[in-house]
Amino acid sequence: MSDAVFLGVTAAIAVGSLVGIWSLRRAWRLKGGEAKGRWRWIGLALLGATLLWPAWVLGEARGPFIAVTLVSVVALGLVASGYTLRPARARRTGREGLAPEPAERASSKWRTALRWSLAGPIGMVAAMGLGISYAVWAPGEIQTRLLIGGLIVPLAWGSAMAWTLADSRILRATAVLVGTAIIGFGTAMLKGLT
Repeated sequence: MSDAVFLGVTAAIAVGSLVGIWSLRRAWRLKGGEAKGRWRWIGLALLGATLLWPAWVLGEARGPFIAVTLVSVVALGLVASGYTLRPARARRTGREGLAPEPAERASSKWRTALRWSLAGPIGMVAAMGLGISYAVWAPGEIQTRLLIGGLIVPLAWGSAMAWTLADSRILRATAVLVGTAIIGFGTAMLKGLT
């Protein structure tokens, strides 16, 4: 395939993407009725055709890859073209901020020590229980199960950490994490014993 043909095909993909995404954007901005549905179907049909026809011209692997890439770039460009810079509002105070403040809770040494333990070692043990239980019980090759189980551990530990530090009811967090650790390791031991 010559360079001129390749550039023509990519230009056609970009134009089809632009018209399809513009149609979807127009449908999004309309209030309702038949016109909204018509623009939505036009946009979806154009995007579908734009993603499919390059497979016959550029090849079944290369064509869709280029089409998906160009559709994404064109969509980003169209969205970015509507960017407007607004002046800053007056600063909000107190509870009106974007993120709510953490719940007010009484602080004591035992609560602080328990919260630290839950976010650290107890959360890690619960996360390891989940990862090991997944590696033992999931179907598939052992290497894949171990890899996914190992990837579950930091995600579950981070989730446990965030939850225990944000939750006002420390005893609920304790019960859930200790229960998760017991169930995770218990189910792994059951599979290992049978």
